[in-house]
Parts: sequence; C-alpha cells; structure tokens
Amino acid sequence: MLTVSNTGPVIEPGDVPRLLEPFRRSAERQHTRGEGAGLGLGLSIVASIARAHSAKLIAEANPGPEGGLTIRVRFPV
Repeated sequence: MLTVSNTGPVIEPGDVPRLLEPFRRSAERQHTRGEGAGLGLGLSIVASIARAHSAKLIAEANPGPEGGLTIRVRFPV
C-alpha cells in the first residue's frame, strides 16, 4: 500500500470524492511568484492510475486544524 498525506485547508469529508474529478479544487490558492497555478488534475490522475492497475484508492480528509488529505492506494497482489 502506498500512503501520501499532506496538510492544507480543512476539507469537508463529503467534498473528498469531488476532488478526485478532473479540474476540481477545494478552494483557490494564493501562489508565490514562479509557482505553478495548479489545474486540479493531480488527484484525478492518481485515481486513473489506480483504476488502470485495479488498485483500491481511499481518500480521506485529515481531521483537525492541520487539514489536508490522506490518500491510500492498495495495489492487488
């Protein structure tokens, strides 16, 4: 199993499935000079790769004020 976790804005658990769709973001971000804007494709790409490999993707909003997401991908043996 591969697990990736980050911090960020607090995300409502009901909003998590929507974030796996292309071009979806939780909120507009402030960008520093030279930073890419981000198009909301990262999680949808992860979901597509998981599907292509018959893997199970579990996405959960992190509890508490640290916010962000934890993504787990379990590949078949």
